[in-house]
Amino acid sequence: MIGKLNHVAIVVPDLQAAAALYRDTLGATVSEPEPLEAHGVTTVFVDLDNTRIELLHPLGKDSPIGRFLERHPDGGMHHVCYEVDDILDARDQLKARGARVLGDGEPRIGAHGKPVLFLHPKDFCGTLVELEQV
Repeated sequence: MIGKLNHVAIVVPDLQAAAALYRDTLGATVSEPEPLEAHGVTTVFVDLDNTRIELLHPLGKDSPIGRFLERHPDGGMHHVCYEVDDILDARDQLKARGARVLGDGEPRIGAHGKPVLFLHPKDFCGTLVELEQV
């Protein structure tokens, strides 16, 4: 059902400093910041040969990432994202197998302009899982 690892998301308290760390210290290609109001985050993507790193920073007072930073002020890994061919089929199969889909269960458009869903971390070894249709 799942395909390639699309990205690993890391919440950061300072987006500019984190982007500079990946760009200047590690020599990676780093995108410009992109605000995603529907998700309450600003994202930066770090391109690697085999995947991407998504740096997340809160956008607005009600950002779920803001609550994450309250608990983890230095930031940390937030989720992993796997690619799927058909997000509705993947959702239905996972629900039939007992996995919990967060929110209303309907895909939303994610950072890449593609449908995404999130799966409950308690169902996946304590890790928040994002599925992205490719």
